[in-house]
Amino acid sequence: MSLTIRPAAPGDSALIFSLVRELADYEKLSHEVTATEQAIAAVLFAAEPRVFCDIAEWNGKPAGFTTWFLNFSSFRGRHGIFLEDIFVRPQFRKHGIGRALLKRLAARCVEGGYARFEWAVLDWNAPAIAFYRSLGADVMDDWRVCRLSGQALATLAREEAGR
Repeated sequence: MSLTIRPAAPGDSALIFSLVRELADYEKLSHEVTATEQAIAAVLFAAEPRVFCDIAEWNGKPAGFTTWFLNFSSFRGRHGIFLEDIFVRPQFRKHGIGRALLKRLAARCVEGGYARFEWAVLDWNAPAIAFYRSLGADVMDDWRVCRLSGQALATLAREEAGR
């Protein structure tokens, strides 16, 4: 059995979009997917991309992926990596693919001199939380993710200065 992890290439757009939809199904968030294959291709394969993707293949078959980008820690004065998505197809789990995908990003952090490697996990996903803890990750219960989107984002953007 062999595992290969490689950077995504422009011909992978349909595969990546399919994996995104599979992840959304698993997370019970399919109703929130408004991305298209074309939108994903446009950001991943732009002239100067700000989002990146790795594909895991098990015996030549697509098994999983990560999407990630650089963030910044003003406290540390250095960049870090934020893992937006990680997903391994159910039939390929228990082969170390998720660990290998995370290891690749951890190595990028170390090689790039980045301050940290972060991601979010849904609070109901006990298997993922246990897995992340087994890697030595701190699940930071004292921090909450905040998000503005849709109408709330538009309203704040239009707000007059000084309000």
